[in-house]
Amino acid sequence: MLKIEALPAFTDNYIWLLQDSAQRHCVAVDPGDAEPVLAWLAAHPDWQLTDILITHHHHDHVGGVLHLKERTSARVYGPADEKIPGRDYALQDNQRIRVLDHELLILAVPGHTLGHIAYYHPDERQPWLLSGDTLFAAGCGRLFEGTPQQMYASLLRLAALPDQTLIYCTHEYTLSNLLFAKAVEPDNAEVAKRLQDVTELRAANRCSLPSRLALEHATNPFLRSSEATVCRAARMRSGTILEQPADVFAALRAWKDHF
Repeated sequence: MLKIEALPAFTDNYIWLLQDSAQRHCVAVDPGDAEPVLAWLAAHPDWQLTDILITHHHHDHVGGVLHLKERTSARVYGPADEKIPGRDYALQDNQRIRVLDHELLILAVPGHTLGHIAYYHPDERQPWLLSGDTLFAAGCGRLFEGTPQQMYASLLRLAALPDQTLIYCTHEYTLSNLLFAKAVEPDNAEVAKRLQDVTELRAANRCSLPSRLALEHATNPFLRSSEATVCRAARMRSGTILEQPADVFAALRAWKDHF
């Protein structure tokens, strides 16, 4: 059975460690810092890091790759359209790879960066997604390279996955994202409940992830750009007529950037 554990890094990053206890093999996802992974391996000396999965090229996601590869000889997977240090396998949209005896589907999700990819495990019982900096719990990534239209299309692609999909993003931004969601939809009872739950989790220094896609549909304003309440809030904030959901999304993203 696969276990997915969060290894905290920097101030708010998570390096996801996929673990196969039968083989004592593990996979690191977006290791911006090698030390948390090396510390885990030192505490589990009979385990081997076999693979490294990268979603995009930002330093807080790739900074530890070369050191880990040198120490463990792990294979490095990453997007074909970005410069990834130590990459062994360049991945394209809709490609399938196999790690720890689990098949992963590669989804191109440009927006945060132009070559950003996500890794999706389409399991009938429990699907899960490594979403990098595209879809966050109650939020989405900033647009450093792509357009609002690209990011919105990427979010729609992820939003079409099964509702029970577990979302493993790479930052602990949930609390601040929910404060924004509350500003957008102050009367959304599910946002209010989730904000209370996550406030208690973070006060206890507990991880708020993974999320579940059904919860994102109910509480993430960036997935709710076609909802009347979200449209109205975005129009009032921007002072413009927003005719399409993608325009609403762009207004929301601009609002969040200065929230």
